[in-house]
Amino acid sequence: MALAIRAQITTTHLNLNFKSIIKRSQNTRIQTKPIYHSNPLTHLVFSSPMSTFSAVKGSSVIRSSLIDPDGGALVDLVVPESDRASKRTEAESMPKAKLSKIDLEWVHVISEGWANPLRGFMREDEYLQSLHFNCLRLKDGTIVNMSLPIVLAIDDKDKEGIGASPDVGLMGPDGNLVAILRSVQVYKHNKEERIARTWGTTAPGLPYVEEVISPAGNWLIGGDLEVLEPIKYNDSLDHYRLSPQELRREFDRRQADAVFAFQLRNPVHNGHALLMNDTRRRLLEMGYKNPILLLHPLGGFTKADDVPLDVRMEQHSKVLEDGVLDPETTIVAIFPSPMHYAGPTEVQWHAKARINAGANFYIVGRDPAGMSHPTEKRDLYDPDHGKKVLSMAPGLERLNILPFRVAAYDTMEKKMAFFDSSRAKDFLFISGTKMRTYARTGENPPDGFMCPGGWQVLVKYYESKQAEEAGQQPAVLST
Repeated sequence: MALAIRAQITTTHLNLNFKSIIKRSQNTRIQTKPIYHSNPLTHLVFSSPMSTFSAVKGSSVIRSSLIDPDGGALVDLVVPESDRASKRTEAESMPKAKLSKIDLEWVHVISEGWANPLRGFMREDEYLQSLHFNCLRLKDGTIVNMSLPIVLAIDDKDKEGIGASPDVGLMGPDGNLVAILRSVQVYKHNKEERIARTWGTTAPGLPYVEEVISPAGNWLIGGDLEVLEPIKYNDSLDHYRLSPQELRREFDRRQADAVFAFQLRNPVHNGHALLMNDTRRRLLEMGYKNPILLLHPLGGFTKADDVPLDVRMEQHSKVLEDGVLDPETTIVAIFPSPMHYAGPTEVQWHAKARINAGANFYIVGRDPAGMSHPTEKRDLYDPDHGKKVLSMAPGLERLNILPFRVAAYDTMEKKMAFFDSSRAKDFLFISGTKMRTYARTGENPPDGFMCPGGWQVLVKYYESKQAEEAGQQPAVLST
């Protein structure tokens, strides 16, 4: 496998000049297969091996499926409605394993094809490839990226109850049957190895480890999923949870000729908006007619001090209402994956999943999926390694990576602007932590940092949070 990967990533990177192509032909369909993709905006046209599109002026070809899903057709593991009653009856007689809330989020992710071509929780061979190589080799020799193990842990009692049964019913946190896991394989859950290879450290305090892995059982169970009905959360946000298939249909409906995805787990400030609007401008300058932004906040597990999903979605809505982003060229949807905070390892998963949703450009920022070291005062990962890893990652060669341009608050212009090192003293960097501190303390950020409507959403959230915390304080009796 190592030789195959090395051969892929050393393939010559192609640079095409837009003007010279236009002079040659107004109607020629250009196909390129860029391998080194650290600066994808030097490419005029990109195509996967199985699908093509054209950005050449005068072309009438418009397809949103600008990039094929990993492994071919998208999987859809939700049982057809006509078969659900019989499947449920069958599952009732099977041995059972219970899912946690986060396990259920992974069932959602797998069932809709975000992890394409994965068809269930990983068996041991898939787990080892993911853990040690960050990718999977398919039967036809194709390599797809899979940087995070997607696994289901069970304890000794569950393992004993399953015994030699080939199939297992999966119960949701509320006790309802959610899915069937077919042709199961049970194998050892070496937690220390998993943690060390995923995060590069076993330091205490890693949020996902503490929440999911440490309390989990000592066994992993893999198999093929049959999900008894679509996963819903009934939190008034399900209409934002568009599947990869639904997103691709929406890109078609809007006649997108490029789709660029931006993931975040924080509120959108004007620096983010500057980056997204500038990316669209650059794509238009390259000859694309209708590039569509997929603003795609992470909607699964996040650490306790992150802004909750419902607040973030309300804030994002205000950003569109205030015209900071154009609703006509922006799709806001929730990415249902849990968050690992595993830096360069995890950012590959975030990029890979957007391929399956149809995005062919991916914006990567400073320290993507990173966090502060849990026991030391420093970043856990090098802030630049995420974008460097994405430019070389096996299985992501088809995706154009857009490096994040650094934005900061320009104190002279009174707005967010791209950082100019020649007058560095004029710029103020406002971190996510600093932004949350402003909101908590009731202090306003500088004018132009965030749209007023969006900022008020955050202020109200922190006000309600402080009132709630005050109400939980024990009463002090005076004598």
